[in-house]
Amino acid sequence: MRLLIVSDAWFPQINGVVRTLDTTRRLLTEAGHTVEVIGPDRFRTMPTPGYREIPLAVLPRRKLKRLSAAFQPDAVHIATEGPLGWAMRAICRRRGWPFTTSFHTQFPEYIWLRTRLPLSWSYALMRFFHGRAVRTMVATPTLERRLTERGFSNLVRWGRGVDIAQFRPYGDRLIDGPAPIMVYVGRVAVEKNLTAFLDLDIAGTRVVIGGGPQLDGFRRRYPQVRFLGPKTGEDLGRHLASGDVFVFPSRTDTFGLVMLEAMACGLPVAAYPVQGPVDVVEQGVTGCLDEDLGRAIAGALAIGGGACRAHALTRSWPAAVNQFLGHLAPFGQDDRAPLPLPTIAPGATRAAAGS
Repeated sequence: MRLLIVSDAWFPQINGVVRTLDTTRRLLTEAGHTVEVIGPDRFRTMPTPGYREIPLAVLPRRKLKRLSAAFQPDAVHIATEGPLGWAMRAICRRRGWPFTTSFHTQFPEYIWLRTRLPLSWSYALMRFFHGRAVRTMVATPTLERRLTERGFSNLVRWGRGVDIAQFRPYGDRLIDGPAPIMVYVGRVAVEKNLTAFLDLDIAGTRVVIGGGPQLDGFRRRYPQVRFLGPKTGEDLGRHLASGDVFVFPSRTDTFGLVMLEAMACGLPVAAYPVQGPVDVVEQGVTGCLDEDLGRAIAGALAIGGGACRAHALTRSWPAAVNQFLGHLAPFGQDDRAPLPLPTIAPGATRAAAGS
């Protein structure tokens, strides 16, 4: 199959959506498919207002039309609702190409946090965007239920995996300081609710890994916190494995892939009992969920890392990618049965490219 994936989130961005798409692309390619990802890196771009680290393609439709026609896909997946996503949606509609979409990010909530635009307006636009898709893929039962309540249809489940070779207990610690070492990995942005973690009156060492629009301001505001900036690959895995507990203060994530990555490193998760954590964390086994984040951290620290690692070993990327493949809508094909994908053994050492 020749699969075209169009996404406004792609390298050099570093986030869970990019890691998910890149791992999906790699495994499908290894299984014999031809996969083309078109992202903003091929277009003239402008920075996202209020979030300069994320580029947006400027007027991409004409070039995207040429690129997609030249590739001659058998199936199209539109991963995001940005300029590239809207342009590809229009191209598919004009050409009569069926397409699938995925709902990765709660943009309505993010927009509300920045502008106070009513959620009903943003969700109406999201329903319109996804409404013409053959299927819209979502990561968790909670997200599926919430979108159904908001009038979305044709929803199907696309799970996530974790690279257990890159994310594992490494034995050596790259972070020192008073215990416990509490680690957060992700964007340093308002939608991640980081102040709930950074404002806690709690003993220990707080570490923030990642970049974003609030990074410089937070460095000045919280001099006692270690802001390490973005990290990737094995360097990220080693720093994450250096912690005692992973703290995930976000209330707006649709999944939170980094929680699985922390578990694979042997770290229990402390988070709020909201969408994302409730679908990823097993209470009292792989983490602690509580409306009091300090209490959640204390509860998570009482949990051993062995069960966290064991849980991560059950989350297979090949199974998740096979699920994705089965949801696609190849042009003119009624048989959409998934093809066999290579199995990655628990002891494999190869890391996902670009993770």
